[in-house]
Amino acid sequence: MKKKIALVTGGFTGESVISLKSAAVVEKTIDRERYDVYKILVYPGDWHFSCASGEKVPVDLNDFSIMIGDEKVKFDGVFNILHGSPGEDGKLAGYFDMLGIPYTTCDQLTSAITMNKGYTKAIVQDIPELNVARSIQLFENSPENASKIQSELTLPLFIKPNNGGSSIGMSMVKTWEELPEAFEKAFAEDKQVLVEEFVSGREFSIGIFKGKGKITVLPATEIVSSKEFFDYEAKYVPGVCEEITPGRMTEEEVDRVGRVVTKVYEKLNCKGAVRVDYFLQHETGKFYFIEINTVPGQTETSLISQQVKALGKSIKDFYTELIEEMFD
Repeated sequence: MKKKIALVTGGFTGESVISLKSAAVVEKTIDRERYDVYKILVYPGDWHFSCASGEKVPVDLNDFSIMIGDEKVKFDGVFNILHGSPGEDGKLAGYFDMLGIPYTTCDQLTSAITMNKGYTKAIVQDIPELNVARSIQLFENSPENASKIQSELTLPLFIKPNNGGSSIGMSMVKTWEELPEAFEKAFAEDKQVLVEEFVSGREFSIGIFKGKGKITVLPATEIVSSKEFFDYEAKYVPGVCEEITPGRMTEEEVDRVGRVVTKVYEKLNCKGAVRVDYFLQHETGKFYFIEINTVPGQTETSLISQQVKALGKSIKDFYTELIEEMFD
């Protein structure tokens, strides 16, 4: 018997566009000999399955099932590819936990914590060989913020929404005069904002996943951007940045990064595939943690896809491992 898998996509934020692109790749790549796949779109007040005929079948939220003709379809598990809220912040995870349905991503608590950049840094900062940039977390856009930041941090600074993704609402600030506009931009996206000192270094992003009971660290991708930082345009507009997989690191760096990110995965109690962004500082080579993404993109060009291929593994087998792991 094939397992019935709900491929959950859509979302409540601007990242839903990326989520749909990721879902399209998963849908066409997943092993159809093992799984029957149903793409479920989750929007505010509108959870549905689209039939081949184009008819929208509503999801029964009492048990996360759908009716196709006279048949009630209940799912064995969920492949979660919904970036942002509610797929990445723990809301969906909590719902599926209550229904007893397994899913491919981190549990409710880990998802909620890792969505908050400031809280995540507080948890991982004690890991050996891991450094974090000095930062301040802001909970409202008040006039006192500017003087607090000027007294505690040094320029240049990154200002970013604490719970956002895809680098939306992020700014780099080089003069104190730029602060108010950067605050406006970030607070438009989130009620909490993280202000952190700029670390000059080579930027990398690395995938880590659990499959067949063991944690695997993928080859890292080095991000060489023509922009000053890896913003929304650099991420999604072709040609703005160069992505080198595997990234250029010495053997010592590869080993050290592998040790650090494995500890991050374990300490945050991650499940499935996650992606950690980090810098190797220019002068020292020190590892600086930037953030973790617990529902990383799965488009053809996404970093995880590049890294899985660089490992010599097919994307189809990778998805099978993620799905089978949730049933163990």
